Amino acid sequence: MDLTERDQRELQHFRLLGRAGVGFGIVLFLLGLWQNRSLPFELGIALMGGGIALFVFSNLKIFQNKLLEIHPRRFFLETWIEIDREAQREPLPFYDFRPLWSLIVGAVCLSVMEYFGHTVHFVELANAYAPQLKKSPFFELMGFAWWSLFRVFGYFVIPLLVVVFIFREPIREYGLETDGWLEHAWIYATSFIIVLVCVILVARHHPHFQVYYPFYKLCGRSWLDLMAWELMYAAQFFSLEFFFRGFWLKAMKATMGSQAIFAMVVPYCMIHFGKPFLETLAAIIAGIVLGTLAMKTRSIWSGFLIHVSVALSMDLAALWVNDSIPEQFWPVL
Repeated sequence: MDLTERDQRELQHFRLLGRAGVGFGIVLFLLGLWQNRSLPFELGIALMGGGIALFVFSNLKIFQNKLLEIHPRRFFLETWIEIDREAQREPLPFYDFRPLWSLIVGAVCLSVMEYFGHTVHFVELANAYAPQLKKSPFFELMGFAWWSLFRVFGYFVIPLLVVVFIFREPIREYGLETDGWLEHAWIYATSFIIVLVCVILVARHHPHFQVYYPFYKLCGRSWLDLMAWELMYAAQFFSLEFFFRGFWLKAMKATMGSQAIFAMVVPYCMIHFGKPFLETLAAIIAGIVLGTLAMKTRSIWSGFLIHVSVALSMDLAALWVNDSIPEQFWPVL
């Protein structure tokens, strides 16, 4: 496939970005050597590696078309324009109640989860009605099971019932399509590599990160604890992706078009309040990227997989930094 003038211009953008990454990386690398500090040294190496890779890929024909797919103009703007065109072609009744239902039900679910679905609420109930549970070595894990179940019901089960019994539409149209999602899986894989590098750097040098993750503090006690926690974590991530990138986006698409993505990003950012500041800011970018790709592919599956992979990496990175990787399968009770 011959490259157009616009293709060449956009590839040049990647080459310039690659050169900038290498240049900035060299500065940080030398600064780290001069001041004997590991963070700028490691960040410089990462930037140099990324810049070199970007420059090389932009000059190899086998990668050029893939690289052009993630150019901001194509990935964001052209996708948003196409979403708006699809929304205009979608037939609507005299009044589209789907945004109303999705937003009100969503607000109620978020409120119930906030006021009744945290581990502290499980502890309060246990203190009042089943104090013997506090003697269990898995009492903390039970609290997180409570937390996870509330999110599965609030993010997935309740919205699913709305789709089936109120909207009366096929469930697969709400982000559960499987056809063609592998075509864009490489974008998620690339994003995961970038995020993984950032996670490792932050885990090594940010004390708040090391204290905050994993949520379940007994993950390092055994592989059983770690696997049980990660399964609960994964279940709530699937439910979260369905809620934000499936249920809300599809319900609001016909009325709001691509603007549904940005309406979704606001509460998605807010559920990260209380987490490290940089992670909360990153959630805004992640919400826009994942929302755009979910509407482009009509699928949440790759987003779910990358979300779980990043979360697992963050937990393992924190355990690794704190020298808390489990050493036995069963906990010593």
